[in-house]
Amino acid sequence: MSAAPDLRRAAFIDRDGVVNIDHGYVFRSEEFEFVPGLLSGCAQLRRWGFALVVVTNQSGIGRGLYTEDDYRRLTAWMTGRFAAAGAPLAGVYHCPHHPQALLPDLRLDCGCRKPAPGLLLAAARELSLDLARSVLFGDKASDIEAAFAAGVPHRVLLGTDGRALPPAGMAPEATARFASLADAVHSETLRAVLSEGAHA
Repeated sequence: MSAAPDLRRAAFIDRDGVVNIDHGYVFRSEEFEFVPGLLSGCAQLRRWGFALVVVTNQSGIGRGLYTEDDYRRLTAWMTGRFAAAGAPLAGVYHCPHHPQALLPDLRLDCGCRKPAPGLLLAAARELSLDLARSVLFGDKASDIEAAFAAGVPHRVLLGTDGRALPPAGMAPEATARFASLADAVHSETLRAVLSEGAHA
């Protein structure tokens, strides 16, 4: 049985700094502030047939700043907001590890913490995604490096919090650069690439 059309390719989206304003180790809904235009931009990606997948490093768990339960509660709330905006998430993947984590069980150099590609590879296996037709939106070099390592051809570097273009020379593996995901989706050049084959 083949994958559903909306799961053939993915839009991988970093969380802090791309989905929400990066206030630093956010784990409560009252501290979670969506980047302007993010939800409508994701709804457009969904209409083009992309499975929306959030991939996020969450070392705050390993550092003992909040718990897995705190993270899951916030993720459930965030997922609801995406769904209400017409941009339901196919999955949310996170890495709680850090080489200097306070919690011994999470103190490791893992294969899932970006720039390692583990989160993207796990999503591809579990959601039947075609990495070779996918795109990633991130605001850090580690996001772009993870996508490059996973074989994702479209790697969009964004400005943190959607405020400005990312610095020149940052993340040379990026294939496009914009201030925000909304700007990227509304760019004529990127729209032509991302909307191609939307109904294939």
